[in-house]
Amino acid sequence: MTVSIFNDVIGPVMRGPSSSHCAAALRIGRLARDLVGGDLQHVLIQFDESGSLPATHTSQGSDMGLFGGLLGWEAHDERLPNSRQHLIDNGIAFEFEYGDFGDAHPNTYRLTVCGEQESHTLIAISTGGGMIEVTSIDDFEVSMDGGFDETLVRLDELASSTTIQSLDGGALAQALSADCVHVRTLDNNVMLQIQSSRPLDSTALQTALPWKIIEPMVHLAPVLPIRSRPNATLPFQDCNTLTSQADVDSKPLWKWAVEYEMQRGGLTEREVLDRMIEIVQIARTSIESGLNGTEYADRVLGYQSGGFRDKLQSGQLLDAGALNQIVLYTTAMMEVKSSMGVIIAAPTAGACAALPATCLAMGESLSLSDEEIAKAFLAAGLIGVFIATAWSFAAEVGGCQAEGGSAAAMSAAALVTMAGGTTTQAAGAASMALQNMLGLICDPVANRVEVPCLGKNVIAASNAISCANMCLAGFDPVIPLDETIDAARRVSERMPREHRCTALGGLATTPTSLQIEKRLQQCGTGCGCSGGPAPVQLDAKVPTAT
Repeated sequence: MTVSIFNDVIGPVMRGPSSSHCAAALRIGRLARDLVGGDLQHVLIQFDESGSLPATHTSQGSDMGLFGGLLGWEAHDERLPNSRQHLIDNGIAFEFEYGDFGDAHPNTYRLTVCGEQESHTLIAISTGGGMIEVTSIDDFEVSMDGGFDETLVRLDELASSTTIQSLDGGALAQALSADCVHVRTLDNNVMLQIQSSRPLDSTALQTALPWKIIEPMVHLAPVLPIRSRPNATLPFQDCNTLTSQADVDSKPLWKWAVEYEMQRGGLTEREVLDRMIEIVQIARTSIESGLNGTEYADRVLGYQSGGFRDKLQSGQLLDAGALNQIVLYTTAMMEVKSSMGVIIAAPTAGACAALPATCLAMGESLSLSDEEIAKAFLAAGLIGVFIATAWSFAAEVGGCQAEGGSAAAMSAAALVTMAGGTTTQAAGAASMALQNMLGLICDPVANRVEVPCLGKNVIAASNAISCANMCLAGFDPVIPLDETIDAARRVSERMPREHRCTALGGLATTPTSLQIEKRLQQCGTGCGCSGGPAPVQLDAKVPTAT
């Protein structure tokens, strides 16, 4: 699964406190809904008790996103905060269960979806920044990222290994004009996973196949903005491959980013730039919305950015230059996120503010156009590609060093690009910024992604400015970016579960945090992302997938 700047790094456009909870859960829910053709009547949701979701799925928006996905909504739908009630109003029953399922990934969703005629099981993981991977459907091992039209076909009476071996996925793909055909086997059963740029009909399939198809076929629509391209030839996927080129500094980092995304997404340069300009404009609207004031019952912090703005304008704050404007914009963006407004995960919702705030505030200071700011976003996006390819943005995997550290690295590269720095300088600033945040834990107060997340976004932005200026001045980052990313990954492997966004350690377990959480539990189900029935252990058997 090849990383895309728009799929994995700067995006999705979404609502909610956490992209790995809200946006990813929504995408998983939409794919699960498609398994029963939209005829969803009941869903069983299971979480491994040793993962992150039992402690966080209500307060960090997993339920909100998952329910929205089960209803077929987009990640920015204005109805999302009330998705629980909409699910109930649509007559869709749901149950939660915790258990010891042996799931290796902390963000694992096990769903059993039932319609009137059929039921299916799905296992998927949220890999960070709203990205997902479906790993199992009806006990068949699969691999889906949501970037294809997926057609699942069960074949009849293919019991012998010789018959299975005779299946030629490449030939079938050519006959069906599909991108890939994967032959999935389970005991003596066979399922074809057909990935294409359009849904396939049963007539075309039956013509291409000499075997009888077990109806019904299942179609899963793509959930990503940039479709997957399995045969794309990429110019590079790590920073070393880029910076080792003799002509690396012949063009700025944003140009390399455009080249990468053109190959990855099959887009033109103009299309890449226009997509990013649109993201810049959405980010600006979000910040303006935050500065105008936000309200939401289920949150720790109220509207504070207006007070900072007033003090700044009246000259009552210490002179920090453009950094004060960046802090203002960071606060406004985080308040929009916490009030379920529209934001851009960049690279995650928990770290959504540092990059837009630094780029927009510095862009204003330098009188840059939206296109020039978009180029800085693209430079940041390519740094994110290197991180996501080698590691993860998910705090559940790597703590806040994965979110805030990545945001700082991306922002530093963006600022160097804005200042006219070279690709080598931008990569150096990114490495330096990530180095400065190694080991940072994720410990959300009251299980909400607000405190200390706001402060960590400010730290990321401040760190980015310092590292950008240092590298522009010729400072040596010493450790190359790829090695820094690998060091962060190795640190995360030694980080205890309590410090990886489970609300089981750090500030999350202080007496004040526990008191705030207890108070917010009185919010009830109206807010959508908390309250409601607690998960239960079920004795009833799960319907068998068909």
